[in-house]
Amino acid sequence: MPRARKDFIREDIERAMRSTLSNRAASRFLGCSYQHYKMWAKRYTSNKDEYETLFHEHLNPYGKGIPKHLNVKGKEPPLIDILEGKMNTASFSPDKIKFRLIAEGLLDEECTVCGFHERRVTDYKIPLLLHFKDKNKMNYQIVNLQLLCYNCFFLHIANVFTDDEIRGIEDYVTVKAKKVEWELSEHDKKKIKETKLPDVLNVDNLNDIISKM
Repeated sequence: MPRARKDFIREDIERAMRSTLSNRAASRFLGCSYQHYKMWAKRYTSNKDEYETLFHEHLNPYGKGIPKHLNVKGKEPPLIDILEGKMNTASFSPDKIKFRLIAEGLLDEECTVCGFHERRVTDYKIPLLLHFKDKNKMNYQIVNLQLLCYNCFFLHIANVFTDDEIRGIEDYVTVKAKKVEWELSEHDKKKIKETKLPDVLNVDNLNDIISKM
């Protein structure tokens, strides 16, 4: 996590914006208070609207892409206690911890191996899996954790989906070839008659001949 500093240049604010989904998360990323971040983010003009600021550009009033549990205060244990093994994590959701690690800037929201970080347009999510390097899903030490995209997880760790899930996704369907019906237009018939082709190629029979080709 970047070291807190008194002054933030435009590049600091933009880096925090690229790495987070809200202004509050951006302030945590920079290691400063929300009010301090807000003051500096409002000093720089938005890249999208010259009449707005970077602070306004990064507003996320509907929490787009942020799991609802991240907005619930007082119900989640301190993340540091989980990472240091001070709490039994058997009943914790790895998915929730993953998003907390991202929101608090402890893990970059991108694939550790290839750097993939594209977001789905429908819900703004990035397809990333939390991988435990030592295969122990109770070990939440930060050095034991990494985020992998589906492709890198498949290439380096294991299958992302079971065979049954893949069959369900692909939904195998046997496509039967359909017979193509041909029909000569009156213009085509006229042109063929003008060529004076042998009688064996009677215009009236050409539709049948073509359809069998």
